[in-house]
Amino acid sequence: MHALRKGMWGVGAAAAVAAALAWAFAPRPLPVETATATVGPFERSIEENGRTRVRDRYLVSAPLSGELVRIALREGDAVTPATVLANLTPTLAPMLDARARAQLAAQVETAEASLARSQARVARASTALAQARATLKRDQGLAGDRFIAASQLETSRLAARAAEEELLGAQEEQHAAGHALDQARAARSAIQRDDASPFPLHAPISGRVLRVLRTSAGSVALGTPLLEIGDTARLEVLAELLTTDAPQVARGMPVRIERWGGAAPLVGHVRMVEPAGFTKVSALGVEEQRVNVLIDLDSPRAQWQALGDGYRVGVRIVVVARRAVLRVPVSAVFPAPGAADGGGERMAVFVVEGARARLRKITVADRNGEDAWITEGLRAGEQVIQYPGDAVADGIRVRARTVPTAR
Repeated sequence: MHALRKGMWGVGAAAAVAAALAWAFAPRPLPVETATATVGPFERSIEENGRTRVRDRYLVSAPLSGELVRIALREGDAVTPATVLANLTPTLAPMLDARARAQLAAQVETAEASLARSQARVARASTALAQARATLKRDQGLAGDRFIAASQLETSRLAARAAEEELLGAQEEQHAAGHALDQARAARSAIQRDDASPFPLHAPISGRVLRVLRTSAGSVALGTPLLEIGDTARLEVLAELLTTDAPQVARGMPVRIERWGGAAPLVGHVRMVEPAGFTKVSALGVEEQRVNVLIDLDSPRAQWQALGDGYRVGVRIVVVARRAVLRVPVSAVFPAPGAADGGGERMAVFVVEGARARLRKITVADRNGEDAWITEGLRAGEQVIQYPGDAVADGIRVRARTVPTAR
C-alpha cells in the first residue's frame, strides 16, 4: 500500500513536471502593434519650396542718351505715375546724329505696337471675364438645384477670379505701354527741339521700387536700365516642380503656402503649369528636369502684407482630396504574395481575428506619407497589424497593442 501511494506521488510529480515543461516551451502570442481601419478625409499632396515674386514688374530704362542726375529713390520707396524717377539732360552731340534720331523714331514705333498689343489683351481679357462670370452664374444655379458637384462650382469660381486678375494685369500693361509711348514721344521731341533742358522720367505704374540699378550721376546711353518697379500688392508664388510630378498638377488645384513666416498657412490655387521644362542642378550636383508652376494667393491681402518679392516659402499642392474614405496606416500595407506593388494593385494586410493574425488581400486606391486609401478587402473598425515583421504569419497567435493615431 505504501509502495502504491509512493508510485502515485511519483506519477503526479512527473505529470506536474511535464505540464510545467509544456507550459515553458509552449509558443507565446506574438506582441504586435495594431491600428484601427477608420473612415475619414484623405489627402495627397506634392511638397516643394517656392518663392514669391511680383506678378508684373517693369524695367525702367533711359529713353535717350544724356547726363543722368543722381537718383534719390531707394528700394521699397512707393511711387505713382506722377513720381519723377530720374532726370536726364540730353547730350548735344547725339542731337545732330541721324542714327540717334532713327533709334528714337523706332522706339516710338515699338511703343505704339506694344500699346496696340496691350489693348488687344485687354479686349480678350474682358471677353474672357464676361464668359467666366456667365459660366459662374449658370453653375451657381445648377449647384443650387444639385445638378453639378460643389467642386465644379468651385472651379468656375476660381476661373472667374483668374479672369478678373488677368483683366487687371492687362489693364496695368496697357497703362504701362501708354506711359512708355508718351516717354518715347517726349524723348523724340526733346531731340527734335535741340533742347538741353532736363527730361523727367516718370513711373509707369503705382507700386514700389524693387531695385535701383543705377544710382550715381553720369552719362548713360539710350536703353540703359535704371530702376525696376512692381506692385507688391500683386504677388504670385513660383514653385519649380520635377517634371515627374508636374503631370499630376492641374489648373485650379488648391495650394497651401507654409513656412512663410506667419502663424497660419496661406491658401492659394494653381494658375498655370508652364509648358516648357528646364534643367537645374541640385545641391548634390544631380541634373534635374523641372517646370515652373505659378500659384495665385487666395488669402486676404491683410494676412500676407509682410511678404515681399523673392521671399522663400513652402508649397503644398493638393492633388488628391477626399472627404470620407476607408484608410489605414501605410505602415500596415505590404505587397500581397505574388502581386506587384503599384496604384490599384493587390496589396495585403494582417488583420487580427480572434487573437490570431489573418492575411487579407486588399486594393489600395492611393496613399500618402501616413495613410493608405482602401477600396476593397477591409471594413471600418477592423484591427490591422502595423510594421509586420518576418515573425508574423497567417494564423499565428498575437497579442495586440493598439497604438493611437492622430486623425
